[in-house]
Amino acid sequence: MGNENIWIAFGLTLFAGLSTGIGSAIAFFARRTNPKFLSASLGFSAGVMIYVSLVEIMSKARVALVGEMGHLAGNWAVVGSFFAGILLIGLIDRFIPEAENPHEIKRLEEMSSNGITSSKNRLMRMGLFTALAIAIHNFPEGLATFTAALTNPGLGIAIAVAIAIHNIPEGIAVSVPIFYATGSKKKAFSLSFLSGLAEPVGAMVGYLILRPFMNDMVFGILFGAVAGIMVFISVDELLPTAEEYGEHHLSVYGLIGGMAVMAVSLLMFI
Repeated sequence: MGNENIWIAFGLTLFAGLSTGIGSAIAFFARRTNPKFLSASLGFSAGVMIYVSLVEIMSKARVALVGEMGHLAGNWAVVGSFFAGILLIGLIDRFIPEAENPHEIKRLEEMSSNGITSSKNRLMRMGLFTALAIAIHNFPEGLATFTAALTNPGLGIAIAVAIAIHNIPEGIAVSVPIFYATGSKKKAFSLSFLSGLAEPVGAMVGYLILRPFMNDMVFGILFGAVAGIMVFISVDELLPTAEEYGEHHLSVYGLIGGMAVMAVSLLMFI
């Protein structure tokens, strides 16, 4: 891998992670949630991630593993790595308390100063634990974005945009309780913004650990796991959150639109 590709991959991962800051900005400048926009955007992000995982990333994993292990063993390895990725992100999600889970999103108006009845200490705790939960989630997400961008920058751009959209509501979930606990927009924005740094950090840590062992087999297993992680994020987080905003059809239209955009963009690079 050339140094240029590494820096492109890192830049895309950094962009995806720090989009939590966009969520903070929305929280401070928008008085009400726009459910139509959020439903369509989150559905679009899920469509991109599901399509690219099952069509492109799994295909690359299969080529690498079948080439190294043969047809039968290689295909079993693809399936095993896919579900191993799902198990990994599922366990991470399982051990984060629901109250601090960044994917338990509420509307902005429900989180206003009048809507929040918690004490300032409890709000601060909620915001800090949500930031920690996001950091834990972002490690495997960062590795997924980085790995895809490292092998195919065009693919990396699509995944980075999808994960960036998915990170925006997380920024809201961190910044709003911290703002009402401290009264400081600067502190709320900073903590929300910094929680997204776990994504590029996770990418670089994962890459540095795996780099000495990188070959076609490791690459194939990693890509299979990345596909599983992204499908789980889409099904467990993005689509349910889009549904919670009460715009079922828009989330479905967004899902199909994301798949269509991803399909066309992949065809353009054949």
